[in-house]
Amino acid sequence: MATYSAIKYNVDYGGFAGALIPIATFTSDGSDSNATFTSGIDSTYDEYLFIFNNIHPQTDNRGLRFIASVNGGSSYGVETTSTAFQASHGEGDAGGALAYNTEHDAAESTSAISLISEQANDNDLALSGYMRLYNPASTTFVKHFMCVGTHSGSGGGGADAAVHRYIGGYINTTSAVNAIKFDMQSGEIQGGTIQMFGVH
Repeated sequence: MATYSAIKYNVDYGGFAGALIPIATFTSDGSDSNATFTSGIDSTYDEYLFIFNNIHPQTDNRGLRFIASVNGGSSYGVETTSTAFQASHGEGDAGGALAYNTEHDAAESTSAISLISEQANDNDLALSGYMRLYNPASTTFVKHFMCVGTHSGSGGGGADAAVHRYIGGYINTTSAVNAIKFDMQSGEIQGGTIQMFGVH
């Protein structure tokens, strides 16, 4: 009889352990009003992963949002419910807190959903993180998502802060979600990349 010690390193998962399949990449040219993914989101994968790398906002104290479409991006605004909380700590060693963000949750909203907020726009600051979208092609269930991100909170000088944010929720439709748009709460995306992967 095989023992755990004999087989623990002898397993071929064949890609079923969460292999990432690259599908599309948005790279900011420094003046983008949004980043849209209007193809490649379908029934091929049960999960899609969006990775945000060094997203720099034009406008201070604003953050990254997303909104979904069920018609390939012809229109956006599917009802979405979400909840958010964050941990923060100031550069000046003040303001350490863990808080529920009532101002950034949503209840059946057809507007863009806040993912990472109050991002400083200093030249050396950016936001990074990821969003997971589950089973968007389902025509039976709502579409769950969750996002984890970190950024430099706006405050200026010692009041700037490290902020780590968590948000989750669901896009409340049984229609297939097949397009996602990201933008800032105001102003342009002025740097960074967003990569989309299928999770195998």
